[in-house]
Amino acid sequence: MTPSRKLMAGLAAVMLTPSLAFAQSSVCVQPVEKTAFDIRALQSQLMVVALTCGQQDDYNTFVTRHQSDLAAAFRNVASHFRRTAGASHQRLLDQYITNLANGQSQVGISRGSFFCREQAPIFQQATAATSPAELAQISLAREVPQALTTPACPDRPAAATPRARTTRPAAQRAAATR
Repeated sequence: MTPSRKLMAGLAAVMLTPSLAFAQSSVCVQPVEKTAFDIRALQSQLMVVALTCGQQDDYNTFVTRHQSDLAAAFRNVASHFRRTAGASHQRLLDQYITNLANGQSQVGISRGSFFCREQAPIFQQATAATSPAELAQISLAREVPQALTTPACPDRPAAATPRARTTRPAAQRAAATR
């Protein structure tokens, strides 16, 4: 199979893979989940870059440095699927992870020899990040491909704070009733 046919076959496979968007209008991504999805996309992209470009040591450094952030992101992604899909959450989580890696691999294939040159600097940025929010921001700034199409949850209106009852001393209450 020629390289162009391989690319077309790979793109067709990704396009034919069932979408992770949910038909229910009530399903949305909470802010903490959105950050987690962005971090998970970044981690997956770095894994693809490491395998494609021979940067496994850089990937291992990144994972070691951000181990707790990556684990928390995975838990939040899994929590999203538990919250939105119930009993079928594991299947959808596995599907998301597979679609994410496949889509990112296809981008690498389509970019050819440019891919490694374009993606190599992402390791320094990601390894130097100091917070989960910064990791998510790198993912967004680098336009890391994301396999999730579920919309963000609308902002909730601030809950009305009940007025605190002011209790007056008994002497004041008695004087007010006279």
